[in-house]
Amino acid sequence: MNQWITYNRDFVNYLKIERGLAENSIFAYQRDLEKLSDFCTARSISPKDVDLENLKSFIADLYDLGLSARSQARVISGVKQFFDFMVLEGIRDDDPSSLLELPKIGMKLPVFLSIAEIDEMIEAIDLSKPEGHRNKAMLEALYSCGLRVSELINLKFSNIFFKQGFIRVIGKGNKERLVPVSPSVEKEIGIYVSGTRNHMNIQKGHEDFVFLNRRGKQLTRVMIFTIVKNLALTIGLKKKVSPHTFRHSFATHLIEGGANLRAIQEMLGHESITTTEIYTHLDQSFIREAIISYHPRNKK
Repeated sequence: MNQWITYNRDFVNYLKIERGLAENSIFAYQRDLEKLSDFCTARSISPKDVDLENLKSFIADLYDLGLSARSQARVISGVKQFFDFMVLEGIRDDDPSSLLELPKIGMKLPVFLSIAEIDEMIEAIDLSKPEGHRNKAMLEALYSCGLRVSELINLKFSNIFFKQGFIRVIGKGNKERLVPVSPSVEKEIGIYVSGTRNHMNIQKGHEDFVFLNRRGKQLTRVMIFTIVKNLALTIGLKKKVSPHTFRHSFATHLIEGGANLRAIQEMLGHESITTTEIYTHLDQSFIREAIISYHPRNKK
């Protein structure tokens, strides 16, 4: 068997079992590693024989194919993870990717919506349709709790504690966190459950999932994307939005409201504060107002 296939499979098992990564992250690493595997297989280079020059040639190929600096950086990150695994398992004594430099990329600011735009999207939901109140509850949860799409579709009643004001969220790498839940989310979920969900024929094994499709099964990520895209079209929104846009908006509005960055980090489930700091791309007038108001030199 091709050594790349064997080690790729072992690498995936390592990411699942030892690193505990989410399926989407594992798939991304696997896909990027396949690019290196194809490159090396075509040149008869085994995983044990890859050197720094091979990797530089591989990255040059990606550049020639038109891959952006951001995409190249993601691939290199996956390659580095793979060789970390090889060294950890004793398959190699050295890591040829250790001196591989990441391409310089500018900070990509996330698209976010204004409070008015979010209200307009939610108000555009047709509540006369059976799925109307479900969609309204989902968008409220995305925005008010800052959830990822995977966290929304996997939300269970057994993880909701309305009396305590929290929901338990299973995030990336199966890491749990408690997220404060707003009265608006509790209200909309209550309306959806009593008015729609309680009258559905729920499929076995899906009873605990909060949000279901018309067949009584757990929703898919694609369905959430479709709902958001259609609402954006309905109101004529020119911004490129996705369910994740609500999470970006959640973080941005909290920072604009003066929330502590560490608290937002906990709410979002970010491992590093630097990931959260990207949301400090605030309106310049807001920054100016904050400096003028609070800097001691500006006080009369």
